Amino acid sequence: MDFNTLCIHGNDDKYDRTGAVSVPIFQSATFAHPGVGQSTGYDYSRLQNPTREHLEKTVAQLEGGIDAIAFSTGMAAVSALLELFSPGDHIIASDDLYGGSHRLFHNISMKNGITFDFVNTSNLSLIASHINPQTKAIFIETPSNPMMQVTDIAAVSQLAKNKNLLLIVDNTFLTPYFQQPIKLGADIVIHSGTKYLGGHNDTLAGFLVVCDNQILEQLRFIYRTTGACLSPFDSWLLIRGIKTLAIRMEKQQENATKLAGWLCTQEKVKAVHYVGLSTHPDYEVSKKQSTGFGAMISFEVDCEQTAKKILECVSVIQYAESLGGVETLITYPMMQTHADVPKEERDAKGINECLLRLSVGLESIQDLTRDLADALKEE
Repeated sequence: MDFNTLCIHGNDDKYDRTGAVSVPIFQSATFAHPGVGQSTGYDYSRLQNPTREHLEKTVAQLEGGIDAIAFSTGMAAVSALLELFSPGDHIIASDDLYGGSHRLFHNISMKNGITFDFVNTSNLSLIASHINPQTKAIFIETPSNPMMQVTDIAAVSQLAKNKNLLLIVDNTFLTPYFQQPIKLGADIVIHSGTKYLGGHNDTLAGFLVVCDNQILEQLRFIYRTTGACLSPFDSWLLIRGIKTLAIRMEKQQENATKLAGWLCTQEKVKAVHYVGLSTHPDYEVSKKQSTGFGAMISFEVDCEQTAKKILECVSVIQYAESLGGVETLITYPMMQTHADVPKEERDAKGINECLLRLSVGLESIQDLTRDLADALKEE
């Protein structure tokens, strides 16, 4: 089935005989047994719910996995994933990570005895040099948040397989529409479903997509035990959001490409980080492994005063955390998404007082450029 058709129709399981075009919301905490030792296949919604199951099977098919697990948030998904590992295990992770992942790894996972090395995973030799006998996995974001570094998934996959390591890829920025890490050799794919999959900034969700039955069984056990499952109504919102995923991604990318080019011409903008620019250092890698560049842009302005003026003066663009929705959002990573990263680490990565991040939405590109142009004007 074509990707666009799969987004709209999803998994073809039918849960009723009414002919409902929209998947029903099975707003039930529990399900009656037809008899002793018998089950309809659904017992308790923490274990599985028909609405959530439809969503999970749809996401699994979009990503090319054998199954997906839907969580209440993206961080709930990452937290459950880390339960695969034991004290003493070692993980190599991208050094440019979403701040929530950084916070989880440093404040909870390390406390629980898991060790990490954080490296620029676009450098294969750097990854290889940090592998030790306790290493169990490589965890990458590509493109990374917020500096838009790109990792060669297939190359890292080959390295991971040679060393019997898991390769975990956060695919939130590009979604399966533009990038399918499992086909490139990833073992587990992560999504913050809050972002592009939901697409409307109206609910929270997270996903783990897997391609191995043993890993799936382990994660399902963790999932039903720790209980951070996605509710039936939120599952329905994600099903609805995914119906327009393909068309949203195309239009948001179109807007982002134009906006990135425009930003490059502005005197007060000193650098633009967008993987769709031919000047991006990882442009060729992106073209090789992805079918598009997405709609995330980070850019650096000339001074802190300019950055704050933009945040305070934009009106069509909204100053808010999150990304991937139909609305264009601008964030200040050093104060928002990456506030918990120590200043010296932020500065070393370029996440400073002059860096802003844009999640480009579906508004008129003329309105977006005019909004930024007005905010960049001299007093």
